[in-house]
Amino acid sequence: MRVEAVCEAGFAPVRAAVESGRIPGAALGVVDVDGQSAVRLAGMAAIIPARETLTRDHWFDLASLSKVIATTTMILTLAEQGRLELDRPLTDAIPDLRQYDVAGASERKLTFRDCLMHRSFLPAVEPIYTYGDDPARLRAFVLQREWRHRPPVYSDINFILLGIAIERLTGATLADWPLGEGLGFGPPPGPAVATEYCSWRGRVMKGEVHDENAFALGGAAGHAGMFGTVDGVLGFARAMLRGEILSHGMMTEVRTAGDRHRTCGWERAFAGWHGGDACSAETIGHTGFTGTGLWIDFERGLAWTLLSNRVHPTRHADSGITTLRPAVGDRVITAWDDETNS
Repeated sequence: MRVEAVCEAGFAPVRAAVESGRIPGAALGVVDVDGQSAVRLAGMAAIIPARETLTRDHWFDLASLSKVIATTTMILTLAEQGRLELDRPLTDAIPDLRQYDVAGASERKLTFRDCLMHRSFLPAVEPIYTYGDDPARLRAFVLQREWRHRPPVYSDINFILLGIAIERLTGATLADWPLGEGLGFGPPPGPAVATEYCSWRGRVMKGEVHDENAFALGGAAGHAGMFGTVDGVLGFARAMLRGEILSHGMMTEVRTAGDRHRTCGWERAFAGWHGGDACSAETIGHTGFTGTGLWIDFERGLAWTLLSNRVHPTRHADSGITTLRPAVGDRVITAWDDETNS
């Protein structure tokens, strides 16, 4: 089966990274539009406080893959259902956004699309967890804070706002949204991969969300909080390849809307990006801080996910993840093309 050969070829630099001790453990999964898939594993799910071998059943903290697998999909689904319009302001769902500065607040003019495409003036991140430990109060803080204006950047705050909008529109938490087998918010139902030893919480994060702000906001937020197995992520990717998750119109938004580098929620392929230079222009992808990533090449009908615990036991070390990701992508695509043309 060619996906087996492709997965094996792509896994070579991953195996080397684990054997050299740069990352404790990793899983690489490859799937094609026909549903054929392959997975390779190496290393440890945890090395402290006790060593634990990584298995296919382990749940990874997906970090910012939450933005695309969950939040982006939820927003586009609600748009498809007519419950929001992408180019309307967030205040359609969150009328109390900056409610004490109705006349002049720029936040009240932000649209759903602005946040999806990270073209707002909001900061990349803010230590929200340092302002208290009540999730409801912290959500109110996000909504009422006067954010300092700056040039557009990739922003967690954009997606925290989108998560709040989803909760307002549906009347339910993000964790209530059905995400598919092997995916979910909150503590995973199976064995979990360890992430970082957190000095704030005083323990290794394992089965608890690594992101401090998502943790403080109750564990499920628009920017982080999802867990998933390698097969769960592959299942999502396969459904995306087949057009089973979003309507044709919404898939057009994902594949073509936006600018040279970014579309609705996702990054699109560009020279030097994290997915490698061999993938087609019809490729979207995203990464997560904990060491996760997902790439979908629609032209080839191929997707791959690299899941690792590169922050375990600390983020303050050079894991080599920024060079590993494109190396894997280039090997996956090269092997796929070789298998296709042989």
